[in-house]
Amino acid sequence: MKKPEPVQIVKQRRDAALRALVDGIPYIQYLGMTFDRRGDELTGVLPFDEKLIGNPLLPALHGGVTAAFLEVTAVMTLTWATLWDDIEKGALDFDPGSETRVPRVPKTVDFSVDYLRSGLPRDAYARARINRSGRRYASVHVKGWQDNRDRLFAQGTGHFVMPQRR
Repeated sequence: MKKPEPVQIVKQRRDAALRALVDGIPYIQYLGMTFDRRGDELTGVLPFDEKLIGNPLLPALHGGVTAAFLEVTAVMTLTWATLWDDIEKGALDFDPGSETRVPRVPKTVDFSVDYLRSGLPRDAYARARINRSGRRYASVHVKGWQDNRDRLFAQGTGHFVMPQRR
């Protein structure tokens, strides 16, 4: 029986994979988004920045920023779930010296957003739940909140075409 890998090695591999995925989408850097990883669950984090304000009189987060934040969280969660088994087995190596290319991400077919209240000038968080994910198609629901997880400021539902696995 093979001895399990040390937990620190597994965590480093997971962190390297997430970093490579995030770095592969330039818009994530523009928004300043990060992802908090706990096991196989991701939480999107959108730190507040003045450039994200759409209406300075309220002030409120721009609706396009809110939609992009939810959509990117959905795409990253879907990609993470798709790659999870390969990451866990060590079949994908995202260390800086490796030759591994970042896998393609799912393509959005449609994404609808329910704006439930104004996004306040503070950090926002989002988590996605995959409703269905097959070889070709996926459906994902995302919830966004700020101070209280039970008090959503936006939610979205998206449908995606899955990239072909190599």
